[in-house]
Amino acid sequence: MTDKTSERVEVEHFERAVGALREEVGVAVVGQREVVDGVITCMLAGSHALLEGVPGLGKTLLVRTLAQAVGLTFSRVQFTPDLMPADILGTTVIEETPGGRPTFEFRRGPIFAHVVLADEVNRATPKTQSALLEAMQEHSVTIGRTTHRMEEPYFVLATQNPLEMEGTYPLPEAQLDRFFLKLQVPFPTREELLRIVQLTTGESQRLPREVVTRDDVLRMQALVRRVPVADPVSDYAIRLVLGTHPDQALATDKVRRFVRSGASPRGAQALLLGAKIRALFAGRFAAAIDDVRAVAPAALRHRVLLSFEGEAEGVKTDEVIGELLARLPETAK
Repeated sequence: MTDKTSERVEVEHFERAVGALREEVGVAVVGQREVVDGVITCMLAGSHALLEGVPGLGKTLLVRTLAQAVGLTFSRVQFTPDLMPADILGTTVIEETPGGRPTFEFRRGPIFAHVVLADEVNRATPKTQSALLEAMQEHSVTIGRTTHRMEEPYFVLATQNPLEMEGTYPLPEAQLDRFFLKLQVPFPTREELLRIVQLTTGESQRLPREVVTRDDVLRMQALVRRVPVADPVSDYAIRLVLGTHPDQALATDKVRRFVRSGASPRGAQALLLGAKIRALFAGRFAAAIDDVRAVAPAALRHRVLLSFEGEAEGVKTDEVIGELLARLPETAK
């Protein structure tokens, strides 16, 4: 089998697996195609997602259903102001051996699962939020002098309510930057709302089945990394990130006026990895500039920080990114 034939077979397998995931998630989650694709993208990138939406839109259901469809372990942590880091990470306890000698044993917390749902993550104190940083970046947890590795694949999906600000602690920039995409969960349409009430007020629906294995996910993640990206596509993503910084020549009027800080290098990584996955979604083994443009809002909206003037005038980061996408030429001058 030639390399080209092997690539085509792997891409076709990738497409079938993603299609099966979409269909199985659709058994429990009505609509939300872009959000579903965004969550799958984060999983295949080996990274994490931040879901923002009002209560009752099915964010928790989406995450749990995806974990069941992939046959991965799932844990849910409800973040509250009194939650402590040890409640998430685990703690070391003293156990007595059969011989009567005391020994220290680490009991793992809920963060040790393949899929971790951090529900209403902005309700916990900064100290507790920071407990997620090492796990999200390094896929490990250090307790004392011992580092405990996570079992792959590993990804965190956090939710937050954009309307309820009382009793919440805004996520620090360092933690926001560790989320691959920030996905906004929209309110359902009239037709979707009808389907939701039919599903939830009628007879019990079937549970999601495992349609993709853990090994399939690991192979798909490896395939994503092999997708080639042409130099002009990489250059476009880099110029797009530079354009989010108000002190750069590529910055637009809105960036200079309303942005305090632009995207980090992780933003460029998210743009290119997201573009690779989007290309595979479409059955292509090469990322294009259109793929970069498609993932840009979700990859950059939480990495572009507005100034006081921007917040006071109610400017949305998506507006700033939209202007930049409209004005940035595809090729460098």
